Amino acid sequence: MATTSSPSVSFDETDTRHDEMHRTIEQWLADLAADVDDARASEQFQEWLDVQSRFHDYSHRNTLLITLQCPEATKVAGYRTWQAEFDRYVEEGESAIWIWAPIITTQCPKCGNAPSYHETSECEYDETPPEEWSEGLVGFKPAPVFDISQTEGEPLPKLDTAATGECDTLVDDLTNIASDLGVTIRIVDPDDWRHGEAKGVCQSRSVQDLTPLVEVKDRPNRADLASTIIHEYAHAILHFDITDATERAKREVEAASTIIHEYAHAILHFDITDATERAKREVEAEAVAYVVGRYLGLDTSGSAFYLAAWQGEETDVLQERLGRMSGTAEEILSTLEAV
Repeated sequence: MATTSSPSVSFDETDTRHDEMHRTIEQWLADLAADVDDARASEQFQEWLDVQSRFHDYSHRNTLLITLQCPEATKVAGYRTWQAEFDRYVEEGESAIWIWAPIITTQCPKCGNAPSYHETSECEYDETPPEEWSEGLVGFKPAPVFDISQTEGEPLPKLDTAATGECDTLVDDLTNIASDLGVTIRIVDPDDWRHGEAKGVCQSRSVQDLTPLVEVKDRPNRADLASTIIHEYAHAILHFDITDATERAKREVEAASTIIHEYAHAILHFDITDATERAKREVEAEAVAYVVGRYLGLDTSGSAFYLAAWQGEETDVLQERLGRMSGTAEEILSTLEAV
C-alpha cells in the first residue's frame, strides 16, 4: 500500500521543483522557530526525528523532505535501483518522493566549479586542462525516489540486526566504540558512584588531560544504561566545548523527567559560557539520544523535547542545529555498526 496518498507537500512541477524544495525546507524551519511553544511544533520535530532514525545516513535536509512527503517511509530507492538491485517494481500511479542528490563531476582545483561553469566565471586558473581535474561535489539536484510501500516484487533480503540485539550486548558494543569516538568511558559500581542522583556525567579527565570522560552509574536495567551512554556520547561529541558549570544542578533535575534524557553535564568546557546556548544544546543532545535509541530499538516513549529554548532562532541557526544532530547520530551509529 502506498504511503504518499496525502503528502503535506509535493514537487510535481519540473520548472519550479528546485526552488520549491529549498523554500519548503526554509518554511518548515521558520514555522518551527515561530511555534516552539506550541505542542504541534514538538510533534513535528519528533516526526522528523522518527524519519531521521530510519534514514540516519541521510542528510537532515533530505530527511526533512521525506518527512514532509512521506513520513511513514522506511526504505527509499530510485526507480531503476528497485528494479536492478531488489527485483521490485514501482506500482503504477505512484508519486515520487523528491530528495537532493549530489552532483559529482570534474571541478576546477581553484574555484571548485564544473568545467561549464568555470568557463563563464572570473576564475583564471589554467595550469592544467579540465580533463585532468579530479572529481568532486559541485552541487545538488532534485532526484526522485520511492518508498518500499510503493513497490511490489521480491522480498528484501534479511538485514543484519545485531546492533539491536540484547541490551547487554549493546552496552558492550557502546563501550567498545568509545576510543573510536575519542571518549573514555567508565561504568561505575553504584557503591562507588560519587555524582549524587545523576545517572551519568561527562567531564574532562583532569586539568591537564581534557579528553572527554564519560562515567555512568551501573544498574540492572541495561536498556536504561545503554540510553544513558548514548546520551553522554552525544554530549561528548556535540558540546564538550561549552562552559557553564553553574547550571549543572538545574540540568540534573531536568534529566530525571524523561526516560532516555538522563542528563550529564560537562564540567570544564572551554569556549562558550552562555547559559542560554547551553539550554538550547540540551535539546540537541536529547534529539541525538532519541534518534540513536529509536534506531537501536530502545524504548524512547519517555523522550520530551523542550523546543521553547529555541525561541527566536533564525532559520540558518536551526539549520545548523539539525545538521549537527543528524551528523552526530550518524557518527555514533556508523561507528557502532563497524564493531
